[in-house]
Amino acid sequence: MTAQPAQLAHPLRSQRLNQLTHQPHSRLDALVKSHDPFASPERFARFVAAQYLFQYDLEALYNDPALVALIPDLPARCRLKQARLDLADLGLPVPEGDDAIRSRSLGLGAALAWLFVSEGSKLGAAFLLKRMPALGLSDTFGARHLGEPEGGRAQGWKAFVATLDGVELDERQEREAEAAAIAAFERFTEHLERCFA
Repeated sequence: MTAQPAQLAHPLRSQRLNQLTHQPHSRLDALVKSHDPFASPERFARFVAAQYLFQYDLEALYNDPALVALIPDLPARCRLKQARLDLADLGLPVPEGDDAIRSRSLGLGAALAWLFVSEGSKLGAAFLLKRMPALGLSDTFGARHLGEPEGGRAQGWKAFVATLDGVELDERQEREAEAAAIAAFERFTEHLERCFA
């Protein structure tokens, strides 16, 4: 039996994407743990570099007029600036991003799926932020990108998910969204491997 029928059993797109990305998400979590980014500020800096590169990939989406029409606070949700400031605090140079990925053209379903992965990571950031004092870091120094979004994490996530689930997509766009959600996790995995190499 393939996973496809089970995915389609969920009426909500957010739930289908959650189920579909369970494996790549688990692999990424295991990879993060294997690199032990919370062992020292130096190791955490490499984690921040991966976060920066992922946000660099997504910056154009966070400022896309069509997406901003759906999610008015979208530009403020991008964490690229915070990650850049964190790297400066941590004494690590800003890594060079990939402009080919950044400037690619995505359909609505795929764009929303990439944002789904990025926005979802803010929920886990609350737990990571609790580990920062042991490293001498906080949401105002070295770990800004983990900070509480304006309006709160839970409220921001609920608002995003409501939009994600409410947008009408055709069958092709749904498949593109599914593929893009997996690709987003794989992309962050690539960034993490690069930054810890």
